[in-house]
Amino acid sequence: MDQAPAPEGLPPSLRLLKGLVIVLTLTMIIGVITVVAVLVTRMQQGFDAQSAAPSLPASISLPSGAEPQAVTFGAGWVAVVTKDDRIMIFGADGALQQEMQITVK
Repeated sequence: MDQAPAPEGLPPSLRLLKGLVIVLTLTMIIGVITVVAVLVTRMQQGFDAQSAAPSLPASISLPSGAEPQAVTFGAGWVAVVTKDDRIMIFGADGALQQEMQITVK
């Protein structure tokens, strides 16, 4: 009985495809390592930035009849939007600094 012919290797088109797959795999491994390294090195900077986040006052007293609808805050101020279309800006100590009427069209 005749023996099967010995394989001569991959055809040229498959050798090219194999090389491309290896290059793509290496590129993806290097990319994942780079993304992880950037996240790890930048993570501490993100936590440091949060320490400078604005703080809320102990209490805020709204005028009578004002019902809060939304609240936002920044460094040294707190803004309260009421259901009767007013924006009230409070200072870091909780005192009312400014009040504005919103005109909705």
